[in-house]
Amino acid sequence: MTDAAPSTVSVLIVDDHPVVRDGLRGMLESVPGFRVLGEAANGTEALERAAALDPDVVLMDLRMPGGPGVDAIRELARRGARAKVLVLTTYDTDSDTLPAIEAGATGYLLKDAPRQELFTAVRAAAEGRTVLSPAVASRLVSAVRTPAAPLSAREREVLALVARGTSNRETARELFISEATVKTHLTHLYAKLGVKDRAAAVAVAYERGILG
Repeated sequence: MTDAAPSTVSVLIVDDHPVVRDGLRGMLESVPGFRVLGEAANGTEALERAAALDPDVVLMDLRMPGGPGVDAIRELARRGARAKVLVLTTYDTDSDTLPAIEAGATGYLLKDAPRQELFTAVRAAAEGRTVLSPAVASRLVSAVRTPAAPLSAREREVLALVARGTSNRETARELFISEATVKTHLTHLYAKLGVKDRAAAVAVAYERGILG
């Protein structure tokens, strides 16, 4: 009895360099199991093509004129797009990696990755598994471990209520403070945790043992 052949993964390639797009298309189409549905030259085009083609995976560059990749990743997540986003870029700085992951990217790979690593990453992304290049993984771990300003007792109370799914109005009522004060506490704790929204704040708080 032989193992079933892996299903074909459909891909949308997003990069502002035609030569890069051609190279990626050639690599993916040179092996069984991948089908390139189309290409886009920037984030704006990526949104249009993703909506029209419904790929399994979007291979997304980050820095592109006419529409950056992070904005497109965030918008795809907002729209509830089925496609998983695998960032493929030359940039591995904190200012690139963290916003991309926070925006909703499933994985982050550098363009100098070996062919087989790319193939494995695309298939893993299609299955919803997180894929990070070693350099990026190291940066994310460092970011999580970096000591941050401690939360005040009140900020911890607000965060605990947020983790329970409590709205700002309900939190204000629970703590006998105004909604404006709740929003101020949220702004401060977001800054201390290095996040931009409630869900990320709760996730980071559990990672760092602030909630538990």
